Amino acid sequence: MSLATVHLVRHGEVHNPERVLYGRLPDFHLSELGQQMARRVAGHFAARAAGGASIVRLVVSPLTRAQETAAPVAEQLGLDIVTDDRIIEAYSRFEGMSQVAQQLRNPRHWPLLANPFRPSWGEPYSQQVERMMAAVDDARRAAVALAEANGSAGPAEVILVGHQLPIWVSRLAAENRRLWHDPRERECTLSSITSLDFDGRRLIGVRYEEPSADLLPGAANLPGA
Repeated sequence: MSLATVHLVRHGEVHNPERVLYGRLPDFHLSELGQQMARRVAGHFAARAAGGASIVRLVVSPLTRAQETAAPVAEQLGLDIVTDDRIIEAYSRFEGMSQVAQQLRNPRHWPLLANPFRPSWGEPYSQQVERMMAAVDDARRAAVALAEANGSAGPAEVILVGHQLPIWVSRLAAENRRLWHDPRERECTLSSITSLDFDGRRLIGVRYEEPSADLLPGAANLPGA
């Protein structure tokens, strides 16, 4: 069996009343609404498993908000959390700032905006794709091996819980689209699921779902890195 699906899950809403661009900063926890979103994601995958899906692995960014989003998934599916640093949030020189749009009016920050196509203020989009897709490939292969060992007949499925920007640029690369973009146009809402379908190493499809769509109007949402 070589068919597999890798589900890229964005974390739920974070408690962030100061609207800090938290990036890789520690100790940013899910809000109550974010915890509800995490339970929605868990219910979504539990329903898939009850319907016969072979979900065999759960891989998570080391950051608190991702780990907390993954916790109810792990509990409902009976999976261990495997932490992978490669699916961490993108690095940004704006990390730790609050009210970023207002701060960028300060001329001292303008040199960081010199090349939005790379981008010049943080980790290059191409490097994010490289590390994310390496993690995706390793997770896919591990899931296929586990599913085969368990005697599963259907496609192997693995869940990766991470962050908006790395997930979005990985989707852009998978769909052969340019990596630079307007952050406001990312289709990767809180607790959304971007699914990559594989036949062996060949990507054969990309799907997108929002199990918490009805919760999004009340959520605080920063574009990310």
